[in-house]
Amino acid sequence: MISGVHNFTIDQGATFSRNIVVKNYDESLYDLTGHTARMHIRREIESTTIMLEMTTENGRITLGGDAGTIELLITAADTSTLTSSGVYDLELVEGAVVKRLIRGNINLNLEVTR
Repeated sequence: MISGVHNFTIDQGATFSRNIVVKNYDESLYDLTGHTARMHIRREIESTTIMLEMTTENGRITLGGDAGTIELLITAADTSTLTSSGVYDLELVEGAVVKRLIRGNINLNLEVTR
């Protein structure tokens, strides 16, 4: 699986949610049963500081099993803690196998009304 590039725009102080449908090369739905997922947002690739961690364990990522869906959810309280744009990647984990699904830039629109 070769990772795709997708950039996201997040409004600081607002709820962010995205739904992703994962498909096989033949366009059939990719079965996510038995997988977990993880995603880090960092200021830049080389940064050791994680601005925001999203996982299936912390509830910010929900997998839809054989429907092949991934829901990303960041609460308004969590987006309000973001202070700059950054980069991310989203990985699927099944046992010892890790697959990078998508990667890209996070563009942050700063909040005026707070």
